[in-house]
Amino acid sequence: VESVGPGAQVRIAPGDRVPLDGKIVEGTTTLDQSMVTGESMPAEKGPGATVWAGTVNLTSTIEVTVTAAASQSLTARIIEAVENAQSSKSPVQRFVDKFAAVYTPIVFVVALCVAIVPPLFLGDWLGWLYKALCLLVIACPCALVISTPVTIVSALATATRYGLLIKGGLFLEEARKLTNIGLDKTGTLTKGEPEVAGITLLGGADRKQVLSLAASLGAMNKHPLSAAIVREAKKEHAEIQPVADFTALPGEGVTGRIGTGRASLLNLAALDKRGLSSDEVADAFNRASENGMSSVALADTFGVLAVFVMADEIKADTRSGLAQLKAEGITPWLLTGDNERAAHALAGKLGLENVNADLLPEAKLARIRELQGQGLTAMVGDGINDAPALAQADIGIAMGVRGTDSAIEAADIAVMDDRISSVATLVRLSRMTHSVLVQNIAFALGIKIIFTILAISGFATMWMAVFADTGTCLIVVANGMRLMRVKPKLDRMAAEVDRAAGTAPQTHVQTAAA
Repeated sequence: VESVGPGAQVRIAPGDRVPLDGKIVEGTTTLDQSMVTGESMPAEKGPGATVWAGTVNLTSTIEVTVTAAASQSLTARIIEAVENAQSSKSPVQRFVDKFAAVYTPIVFVVALCVAIVPPLFLGDWLGWLYKALCLLVIACPCALVISTPVTIVSALATATRYGLLIKGGLFLEEARKLTNIGLDKTGTLTKGEPEVAGITLLGGADRKQVLSLAASLGAMNKHPLSAAIVREAKKEHAEIQPVADFTALPGEGVTGRIGTGRASLLNLAALDKRGLSSDEVADAFNRASENGMSSVALADTFGVLAVFVMADEIKADTRSGLAQLKAEGITPWLLTGDNERAAHALAGKLGLENVNADLLPEAKLARIRELQGQGLTAMVGDGINDAPALAQADIGIAMGVRGTDSAIEAADIAVMDDRISSVATLVRLSRMTHSVLVQNIAFALGIKIIFTILAISGFATMWMAVFADTGTCLIVVANGMRLMRVKPKLDRMAAEVDRAAGTAPQTHVQTAAA
């Protein structure tokens, strides 16, 4: 692709990936754009329409005029945006490391002063040397330095039990401060593949017979909507029949002979063209469109038998996960490349108030930057279109199962079970971790201050100094390791939120108004 420049004309066969950005000059087809734009449903495109590098041609051969070189394609710009976003992050030094760097030389100087200055005026060189040695042992920063990594590693171990793979303790510590979270739609809140959400039967048609005819045609085709009909037919044990004279109708649907009659799966424009549409059929298509869903009609020679309504299935955990996030005081934002109707239809079902649709990758990146001005912001996504936003966000979270390599690479955390509720668990674990870190630091410093005063006053002995050092180390380590046993507590907290919100996870498919 590097040798192809703007103005070149390329032919793209069904099943091939679009190699470069361009415009269709001949042919009509269906494109899977989910990994670039986030649209859950395939897009119908004809002459004059824009196609993006990386999208997949599903149904028909098209000819495309290239509009941008490989280095200027949407995919290349996404990669550049990821690199720029990552390089703009400044490293945050840990408090304990900075404290120890100043604390240790100060303690050494104080001990030296204790060993030399008082004896010059009071005598008893051996006694003051003993006090100085006690002070050095007591003030050793081991407990301070070791408490942080032990606590973080214990928390990271617990995080893995929830399928959270975190690329460093910094992101675990920062998660407690989250105020906003951007959520991709397709593959994050939804499964990213259409399912039959409803069937409107017309003219007294039988449901099982309709499913059998539609699935027989669908089995001959690779279109995602056809595949959804086939899955539904298998669920209801409808028969898949042989199809003769099968023909794909570019931009319209498919047709074939089943038994002694001809059946077709057609869109509304194709029905109008053939004079098969009616007010009832048009209403079914319009209701589906208003709810952000896709439709296809099954028709025979005499008219339409049924209208199939397809919707992207909501993940079983989505409602619970959103309730968990809101319970932690985090504002969710739906940031999707899908169209306005589909985005607002999903937002209405999930109770999401903040929605931004039709966002290309650069627009998602810009929106995340705006949200960062309001407070610490996370981004959750799975596609290459989400990668720039994932890299820019204070905490990028990728869906590990469905997520693309680019998304997982750009993110700081991978959720290996693709559950939104795991993000809320991350926030709770972060707050617990911070609490234990504060406890350990306060305890270690408090013990050292008390025993330092005792040592200078002459009341502390060497065995007391050893306890103040080694004993404190053991106590803070034991306290930090408590985080390896907090899973039951985290589960109870999540269950309490689910009970209060009535959002126990369950499988749910968006249903059409029909």
